Amino acid sequence: MSPPGRLHKKVAIVTGSSSGLGRAVALLYAKEGASVVCADLNPSARLNIRDETGKNTHELIAESGGNAIFIKTDVGSAFEMEELIQRTVDEFGRVDIMVNNAGISLEARNPQPVHTTTEETWDTTMRVNAKSVFLGCKYAIAQMLKQTPHKSGDKGWIINISSIYGTVGGKHIPSYSASKAAVSNLTRNISMDYAKENIHCNAICPGHVETAIFAETTQNVIGVEEMNEMYPFKGPGKPEDIAKMAVVLASDDASWMTGACVAVDGGYTAR
Repeated sequence: MSPPGRLHKKVAIVTGSSSGLGRAVALLYAKEGASVVCADLNPSARLNIRDETGKNTHELIAESGGNAIFIKTDVGSAFEMEELIQRTVDEFGRVDIMVNNAGISLEARNPQPVHTTTEETWDTTMRVNAKSVFLGCKYAIAQMLKQTPHKSGDKGWIINISSIYGTVGGKHIPSYSASKAAVSNLTRNISMDYAKENIHCNAICPGHVETAIFAETTQNVIGVEEMNEMYPFKGPGKPEDIAKMAVVLASDDASWMTGACVAVDGGYTAR
């Protein structure tokens, strides 16, 4: 009999779960024993990237013997994010892990410096990339504070998906980089506010990873050859590279970690 996974008996919410990083995180969480709530605007992937359109994420988990549901969620809506938490509790009894992953990069399609960036681009990016993380943390933590702690004494695990561009600057992505910097520093602030409650809050800062945003970036901003040269270690990453770190940060392996913004970037920010 195989030992239980590292996330055995934990309930996880993953936003932006239908494709890319969120899909990879949700699938690996289920493999590690978590019950997974897949939250997105639609259950299907938005682009045909890496065979993502064959089966929806929650369906793949169920077919593999895991436990998952899909909840349609607009992550920029306070009402819908609060409802996401409540419906998760109604279904599974608690929320242990909140992965605030949903995000967009409008500038991957239309790169602009700040003086030509539209207010609409800025506002939309901030709503999806930064406000959603605030709302996810706000409502998930409110629930975690009510719950019986795990045997470890921990009440919950927040994992926010930031970016290398939350740490360093990039060209022609002012709204995206500003939104991700907000995610990184919000993560640090939350870690301080809830440390005594034993709620972990960490962020992952991925480099360029082979997702729908990557496809748009290599088409409109940086060519594939140039992209490969930017990464000292094995070139751009894959969604599974990020998912593995998301498992670590939601498990007992990260028992003394909070407030960390972990670069998973093939050495990009080491330069």
